[in-house]
Amino acid sequence: MLSRVRIGDLEVSRLILGGNPFSGFSHQSPEVDQEMMHYYTTARIKETYRRAEELGINAHIGRADHHIMRVLMEYWDEGGTIRWIAQTCPELGEISRGVRNAVRGGAKACFVHGGVVDHLFARGRMEEVADAVRMIHDAGMPAGIAAHDPEVLEWAEENLAEVDFYMCSYYNSARRDQNPEHVPGAREWFWPEDRERMARTIAKLSKPAIHYKVLAAGRNDPKEAFAFVGRHMRPCDAVCVGIFTKYRPWELEEDVRLVEGALGGC
Repeated sequence: MLSRVRIGDLEVSRLILGGNPFSGFSHQSPEVDQEMMHYYTTARIKETYRRAEELGINAHIGRADHHIMRVLMEYWDEGGTIRWIAQTCPELGEISRGVRNAVRGGAKACFVHGGVVDHLFARGRMEEVADAVRMIHDAGMPAGIAAHDPEVLEWAEENLAEVDFYMCSYYNSARRDQNPEHVPGAREWFWPEDRERMARTIAKLSKPAIHYKVLAAGRNDPKEAFAFVGRHMRPCDAVCVGIFTKYRPWELEEDVRLVEGALGGC
């Protein structure tokens, strides 16, 4: 059985099911984006939630949009219990809209989208992130921020004490100073030195970290990637991974096995 950690007052499995593939964010190409959207019907997403719970995964990170909210509503109505950690969505507009969706949709925790946080940091507007953290807390949820740039997390450590957890991307794969959103088809880079830099930053954080983009959107060998995660996850940390089972139907089971092996049963 996967071990658990606490995010604020929420207990979550150390492997968390990511939601990017469900929403067509492959970080590979527009063609793969479309393939994911066609493959991940409501029925297949709910089937994935059920299998995740059978394997001991009790949490899902998904966008606070109407698509994910609807799928989760149906899944919970059918008896599912997976806990939703909501990510705000820049395409909805203001951060507050994503937070309100998270509250209305039954999320157990919420964090501000990493591209948005990186963008606001570059523009010197981090007071908007602080306002969002307070809004999430006022709704009674643990509050987090995501980032691709380690400097953002280092700033938060000094200036944003209210944060309960951090979402830490292993790769700073695109510039976010001009646009907070991922642009399909835009060039991305996945440099090993970025992963090393983020690992050093995580080691200094005072709050739990959820490690993500650990597979470089399918570019890294899973065995090597999870071994790296295992060496750098602290006892309070978790890892989030999305899956695409069209060609690898056993992928979720493999990820659980690799995480358990990397953590030595801890």
